[in-house]
Amino acid sequence: MQGVVYKSTGSWYTVKTAEGSFYECRIKGKFRIKGIKSTNPVSVGDHVTFEVETIGDETIGIINAIADRRNYIIRKSVNLSKQTHIIAANLDQVFLMITLNNPPTSTSFIDRFLVTAEAYHIPTILLFNKIDTYNEEETDEIKYLAALYRSIGYTCIGISSTTGKNIDKVKELMVGKTSMFSGHSGVGKSTLVNALEPKLDLKTKKISVQHAQGQHTTTFAEMYDLDFDARIIDTPGIKGFGIVDMEKEEIGNYFPEFFALKQHCKFNNCLHIEEPKCAIKEALDNDEVAWSRYRSYVQMVNGEEENYRTDIYGEKK
Repeated sequence: MQGVVYKSTGSWYTVKTAEGSFYECRIKGKFRIKGIKSTNPVSVGDHVTFEVETIGDETIGIINAIADRRNYIIRKSVNLSKQTHIIAANLDQVFLMITLNNPPTSTSFIDRFLVTAEAYHIPTILLFNKIDTYNEEETDEIKYLAALYRSIGYTCIGISSTTGKNIDKVKELMVGKTSMFSGHSGVGKSTLVNALEPKLDLKTKKISVQHAQGQHTTTFAEMYDLDFDARIIDTPGIKGFGIVDMEKEEIGNYFPEFFALKQHCKFNNCLHIEEPKCAIKEALDNDEVAWSRYRSYVQMVNGEEENYRTDIYGEKK
C-alpha cells in the first residue's frame, strides 16, 4: 500500500492512503535517505510504501520504502550540532511566522530559514503576526522589515490571528497546496491554524512573561486537511535554525540580492568578505543591500551559530 505521512512522533507514523484511510505505522529497519543522517528518517509529507500486519487484535503498518523527496526543510540542532532534523518534505510553500516581540524573531533566524528554503527551491511567505498588539513605533519596525524583504522578492503579509486581519489573504495563497507553518514557539502558529480552520481547535498556550518565549504546544509535526482544498503542516516551535551541508562558497547564491550582483564582482570565487572590488560590499556601502542581511551572511560563511543575545537586527545587546 502507499500513502502520505501525516504525523511523525519519532517511533510511530500516521499514514493516509489515497482512499482516505489512516494507518499507524512503524519503520522497517534503519533508513538512510541519500546519505542524510537525521534524527527522523521519515518525516511528515513523505510518500511511503507500507505493508499491513495484524498482531493479535491490532493492525499496524510497516513502512518499507520512501519515495524520492521533491524537496524538504532540514535544520541542524542548535544544541547537538552533529544532529540534523528534517522538519517536513514535499512542500509547495512555507509560511514563516514572525513577531517583533513576545517572542522576538531576529533577522538572523529569518535569514537562516530563508537560505535553507532557497537551497531546496521552496517558496517562502513571511507572515508578520500580532500586528494588532504593536504601538506606533513597533508598527514602523514591522513596516521596515516587510519593506526590506519585499525588496528582495519575498511576499510579506501583516496578520492578526486573533482579530482575523488578512487571514483571507493567507487562505487564498494556500488553496490547492501543501503548506508548512514554522517559527519560534509562541509566534502563533497553532492560533493561526485555528483561525483558518476553527474546527481543528489546536491547543495554544500563553507566552511565558518571565522569558518572553513561547511554550511548546505542538509536540510533533502534523499535517491537516483543510475544508478549503488545502493541506497545512503545523510544526513545533524552533529556537534556532542551523544550516546543513552548505559549502561557504554557495551560501551567497541563496541570498537573491547577492546572487543578482555577484557577476559584477572582480573575482568569480568572491566570498564578499575580504576581496577587493566586490559588488556586494559596494552595494552595502551604497545602502542597496541591508546590513542585517550581510551580517547574517558573514555569520553563516564563518560557521557561527546564531547569537541569541542580539536584538531583532542581529546587533549584540
